[in-house]
Amino acid sequence: MQDNIHYISITELSKLIENKSVSPVELIEYTFNRIEKLDHIYKSFVTLMKDEAISSALIAEKEISNGNYKGYLHGVPIALKDLVFTKGVPTMGGCKVLRNYIPSFDSTVVRRLKSAGAIILGKLNLTEAAVGGYNPEFDIPRNPWGIEYYTGGSSSGSAVATSLGLCFGSLGSDTGGSIRFPSASCGIVGLKPTWGRVSRYGLLDLAPSLDHLGPMTRYVEDAAIMFDAIAGYDKNDATSLIEKVTDVLPYIDNGIEGMKIGVDEKYISENVDSEIVESVFNCIYLLKKLGAEVIKVSMPELRDYLPAWNIICSTEAAISHKENYPSRKNDYGGWFRTWLEKGSNYSAIEYANANLIRIKLNNILKNVFSNIDVLISPSMTKLPHKIDESVLYGNYIKRDIYFGKFTQPFDFNGAPTLSIPSGFSKSGLPLSVQFIGKHLEELKLFQIGKLYESNTDWHTMNPVTI
Repeated sequence: MQDNIHYISITELSKLIENKSVSPVELIEYTFNRIEKLDHIYKSFVTLMKDEAISSALIAEKEISNGNYKGYLHGVPIALKDLVFTKGVPTMGGCKVLRNYIPSFDSTVVRRLKSAGAIILGKLNLTEAAVGGYNPEFDIPRNPWGIEYYTGGSSSGSAVATSLGLCFGSLGSDTGGSIRFPSASCGIVGLKPTWGRVSRYGLLDLAPSLDHLGPMTRYVEDAAIMFDAIAGYDKNDATSLIEKVTDVLPYIDNGIEGMKIGVDEKYISENVDSEIVESVFNCIYLLKKLGAEVIKVSMPELRDYLPAWNIICSTEAAISHKENYPSRKNDYGGWFRTWLEKGSNYSAIEYANANLIRIKLNNILKNVFSNIDVLISPSMTKLPHKIDESVLYGNYIKRDIYFGKFTQPFDFNGAPTLSIPSGFSKSGLPLSVQFIGKHLEELKLFQIGKLYESNTDWHTMNPVTI
């Protein structure tokens, strides 16, 4: 096995697997050895599916040796956020109350990944129920760029495992920033597809009207490969979109000549860490040199809109957990227990009014995009903070109102977003830029992301493990 194979792209790896330079069985054994070596420190996995993975690798190797190569994901080790159903394997969602929950079927995304030949390594850690804090029964993942730093939530294990090369790609979910925060914090690529573009059938719900599933990878092209595998209509999910999904990968290198990129300098800069802001403006400058047309736009003042996210998310979370809350409320951690209590106490009028606020903001955002292809912003407002277990295992703490200003509006309207590395802070922590597109226009995000990635070297830098 070549040195540092765990950090090569899926594109590179697939060529090695196809020409039989790399054995899927040896690759799986190598990957599990790496997990055993590192993950007792970084805490990204909650369940390993070793027997199933080895069995799948044996099948993949036989198929490939017989000339039945399925494509880019055939024989490639992938991992899943532990709210994605896997038949016969616990799906706990970071919740003590779900420790014994074992689905009787695979989710649609798992079926599609397996159909593409991917090998599922196991289930990844996350904040309790995919919100803010952790249940005391579960470990807090550690950031590969500094174990004392937070990984971002809620898809924390997905980001850590991907950043460390414990898998070649993972699935995360995003309700208010849960793909983008950890991707930014751990220096990887995260795609939040258009809402309904990827089936949520076989998913532990948080807030169904806001929940998205998407890939988290080390390279933009790898996210496109995973997106092509999992996207598309699903008859089992009444909210999935019927519009045909054309594979994005064949067109990813078409460039951005003439692409209109919207910039609101106040939105990018106000209440945002200066190093993050600088990296985004450097990105804008580079994209302009590469052929993009930069257009000034005006984002709305979000102070009157963002609180509606808390009401919608917590109310829908209370509905999603009604089988266990309040009957088993003491089995929930303090953070999520308070979240459920809040959601249970909002009135129908408050929930309805929050949705009206959401509709108003969505219409304003539609107008912002009327003359642009892509909006650019940071992925998050602050650098990762130091881990404080008393907070992450503790009670709900109200966040700064602008905490989700780059994420929650685009869960509200279901627009696709792509977060990619844009540099490093003076303290050595990753920086990230976010591209936001129009509905169903993931391809433009991949095109701009791939070109930016190709003209920078942030994606080539890997964490130094301890």
